[in-house]
Formats: sequence, C-alpha cells, structure tokens
Amino acid sequence: MRLSRTLLTTASAATLAVAGLAATTGAADAAPSWAPADTAAIHPGTMMYTDGAQCTANFVFTDGSGATYVGYAAHCAGTGAATDTDGCASDSLPLGTRVRFAEGGNLASEGTTVGEGTLAYSSWATMDAIGTTDAATCAYNDFALVRVDADDVAEVNPSVPFWGGPVGIDTDGTAAGDRVWSYGNSSLRAGLEPLSPKTGASLGDDAADEGWSHPLYTVTPGIPGDSGSGFLSAGGKAVGTLSTLGLAPLPASNNIGDLSRELAFAQQHSGLSGLQLENGTEPFDPIL
Repeated sequence: MRLSRTLLTTASAATLAVAGLAATTGAADAAPSWAPADTAAIHPGTMMYTDGAQCTANFVFTDGSGATYVGYAAHCAGTGAATDTDGCASDSLPLGTRVRFAEGGNLASEGTTVGEGTLAYSSWATMDAIGTTDAATCAYNDFALVRVDADDVAEVNPSVPFWGGPVGIDTDGTAAGDRVWSYGNSSLRAGLEPLSPKTGASLGDDAADEGWSHPLYTVTPGIPGDSGSGFLSAGGKAVGTLSTLGLAPLPASNNIGDLSRELAFAQQHSGLSGLQLENGTEPFDPIL
C-alpha cells in the first residue's frame, strides 16, 4: 500500500505481509534517550518517502551497535507493479537507498522533511538473495528497516501517536473478533490527523497462511500511503504491519503481516546483530 508506486491492492483478501519469529524488545536493555513523545519528529505513523513512494512508519527498532531504525513495508521500496505480492519474485531498490521522513505530505506535495535515513534491510531483497521458496513466507513477508541518520536520531520517539505503546510483541496472532488499534498517515488524507487513528477487529487467521498474515477490518480501512503502519493488539502489543487492501472476497478489508515472524526473519538474515523492537515511552490507552 504505497502511494505513488501505490497502496497494494489485491483480488484476494490476503496479500502481502509477513516474516519474523523471535519476540525481542528493548525492555531489558538500557533505554535510549528518546525525544519527548509530544515533540518528536520521527515516530510510528511518520510519513516515509522512498523514490517518490509514500508509506507510513510502523515501529522503532535498535541493534546491538546502538543504531536506530524505523520499520515500514518492504513493498514501499519495491520497483515492480503495485499489484506485486510475491516478495520472492519482486524486485526492490538496493540497500543504501535514501529515505525521507516527512510531515504534511499530500497529493500536491511530498511535505516537509523532518529527517532522513537509508534502507538497511528489505525482506523482499533478502528472500530473493537467499532463495526463499516457502509460499506463505514469500506471500506475506513484507517488512523493511530504514536506519535513521545519526544527526536525526535525537528526533525519534518509539511511541505510537494517540494510542501509546507498543508494549512488547504479540506472539500468538489474532482470533476472530480480537480488537486491534493502528495509526495510518496516508498523504491522501491531506494532513487530517483525526482520520489517522483507527480501531477494528480481526477476521480470524487462515491456517493456510501459517500465522504470517492477519486479515482484519478497521473503521476507515487502510488506504494507499498507509502501507507499513503498525497494528497493536490487546494490551498494546505490536502484532503486525499493514501490507494490503483486499478487494475480494472481503472488500475494504486489510491484511497485516505478523510482526513476530517478520522480526525473527530479519534477526536471522539481516546481519543486524541485536536487532529488537523498542517499546513506547507512553502507556497504551485504548480510549476508543
């Protein structure tokens, strides 16, 4: 669901999202010095522009070297058609590609730059490089990391706007009816922040997806530009990242990749030692 090279749409209710297994967070390590949540320029929900394509940040990560990363969808750095959903057969921009963090983007403008970074990991590029063939992994492993420039790390806070959290990683997926919370930031909304927070419910996982994808409905579905945005489950745990908008058989549904699997895959194959999710500094508050 990138905008420009577009929010992926598919003819099935399940399409891109996926990869990860180890549920590691930064709770056990010394907490980095984050910017205050109310003034941070880079955070979950920030607009991200890659070669003209706009997506939304999901969560903040760090590694053992102290580097800071912001996650989004791998297809945001894809070079193929907007309908490409097989990460093992889709081309991607190279690692090192520059990415802008921005605010105020709309159809007429790519907004104001609030920071920059470089593409440091792409599940799509990695699966292609190592020859991944598992169908569920190829279909739903849609996760990438952008390393924040050293000069901009002081502008980062890991809290999800409006909701707070994350508070760890959800490792058991979703059941039909489970509540979820998210914050999308498509430039199609022209900066109307009241439309960014959203809540919804899981449609129940399909066993054929092997836990990699969670279909769901939200009040106002994810649209082009929301791709990559994070989803929280009960208790504020990070459960997934937005990948696709389904057209049939469940119109206006969304599919999110399972973050625990996405992160585990990255931990195993990215070469980023000590990679982990950073918890938010603000408590999770499901006020809606």
